[in-house]
Amino acid sequence: MRRLLNCAANATKALRTKCLDLSPFKMKSHPLVLCSASFQGDSVCNGAHSKKALLSDPQLFDAQFDELLSELTERDMNDSGLTDALKRLKEIMVYNVPGGKKNRGLSVIGSLRELLPPSQLTQDSVQQALLIGWCIEMLQAFFLMADDIMDASVTRRGQPCWYKRDGIGLDAINDSLLVEASIYRLLRRHCRNQPYYVHLLELFNETTFQTELGQALDLMTAPPGQIDLNRFTMERYKTIVKYKTAFYSFYLPVAAAMYMAGVDSEEEHTNARHILLEMGEFFQIQDDYLDCFGDPAVTGKIGTDIQDNKCSWLVVKALEVLSPEQRSQLEVRFKSLFFCLSQIYISI
Repeated sequence: MRRLLNCAANATKALRTKCLDLSPFKMKSHPLVLCSASFQGDSVCNGAHSKKALLSDPQLFDAQFDELLSELTERDMNDSGLTDALKRLKEIMVYNVPGGKKNRGLSVIGSLRELLPPSQLTQDSVQQALLIGWCIEMLQAFFLMADDIMDASVTRRGQPCWYKRDGIGLDAINDSLLVEASIYRLLRRHCRNQPYYVHLLELFNETTFQTELGQALDLMTAPPGQIDLNRFTMERYKTIVKYKTAFYSFYLPVAAAMYMAGVDSEEEHTNARHILLEMGEFFQIQDDYLDCFGDPAVTGKIGTDIQDNKCSWLVVKALEVLSPEQRSQLEVRFKSLFFCLSQIYISI
């Protein structure tokens, strides 16, 4: 159990650091927070004599993207008739995949370093962990590209959403599917001879299904133009967060590393899942706060939760303490005025 605590703490430290830097919420001292040091300064292969051994995990991770991009768009298919489509795939990948903090992807190698002794952490296993990390970043890009269309978002990571670019529009739906399909091409090519390959496929498929269920619940809770604040309960909020965010953002990277390390017992995965889903909920609460009160210059996006009628933590908590008059005001103005919830929340 202690190994799982260390793994969860280190694999997600970058996420926690980002949250604490941007948000007024402060995490209290806790064994999870005070565990071992961050993985980000570790070098590849624990002393392997090569130039790569001098690079940190984030540097190795960035270098790996160029390699997999070349593989997918230049060496994967040899049909000359697909030249334009592969060029489009390259543009999609470059624009949508590497622009984030990469915390989910880096959590794979960070977790693997916690789970394997140095003698077992070979250069091949490091490279596979980096590639699996990029597959998670690609899964994230697939989700976000589709989510931006459904939410009619304007910006993502400090630039226009992909579907908002000239000439893209709803073609972005197929573009997002290309990104998702590329995940399984990479996993098959690089991992199918590994004993954990089937576990990885099941993990990615199950996580995708869980996330899409969470997205469906989110959309059903707040259909466009239909205001029903009775749907905005803490139970519903926690379920949306668990399935839409926590599974793929927190459990997926650590679970992938566990399978790579040969940790495949249901008990250990259940223990890790419990810890990581709690951390995912904490992360989402801060994200909801930043959607309303965060500076777009810092967060990289313009928040739309209020005008999108989203079941966010702010409105759920506000509904628990609003007076009847304030609730009535919120029901009338929730959809039309972006600043309404901000003003009410500040006043209570």
